Amino acid sequence: MEFHEKLQELRKNRGLTQEELAEALYVSRTAISKWESGRGYPSIDSLKEISGFFSVTIDDLLSGEKILSLAERENKANIRSMCNLLFGMADIGFILLIFLPLYPKETDGFIYSVNLFAYTEISVFKQFIYWSVLIFLILVGITKVVLTKCKATKGQKFITCVSMLVSILLVLFFAMTREVYAVVIAFLFLVVKGILLFKCVR
Repeated sequence: MEFHEKLQELRKNRGLTQEELAEALYVSRTAISKWESGRGYPSIDSLKEISGFFSVTIDDLLSGEKILSLAERENKANIRSMCNLLFGMADIGFILLIFLPLYPKETDGFIYSVNLFAYTEISVFKQFIYWSVLIFLILVGITKVVLTKCKATKGQKFITCVSMLVSILLVLFFAMTREVYAVVIAFLFLVVKGILLFKCVR
């Protein structure tokens, strides 16, 4: 007997509706319907709740092979979620390029390192590019963190692609304008994001 058949039988033997079982397990009725129709399997935590509620073992509900498969899939999903979260944090980390003294400013024949607020020696066009791109990346990072926390998958790939593209363009722009310290920091963030992206798609 398959899992969805076992779950349906256990529920009916208790005289419960799908909605009542959902309330007892703290899940949605849609989830119960999905499990009972064979369109999906519960998480390991939900399996523990089900086995405890019906006083059966997890082995009674699923075969050992299927449990291992579920555990592996859940582990991969957790790793992907963590990578997405760190990816978003890396984008938020670009705020360092605003506040750290990474830009040269000449005063009375001496060159000082200043942050982006005090870096007024460059053209308005460069200032616009620096500020707009950095603020954009920070907002992208915040969006990615929020989506990951909400367990939303829609739009994640698009945001990741946009983030990588804009980061590459920022590194190239810093390199062309010879902002040595800024390009090093931006490149390090790009490398970190590349590693996280590789981990996510494995």
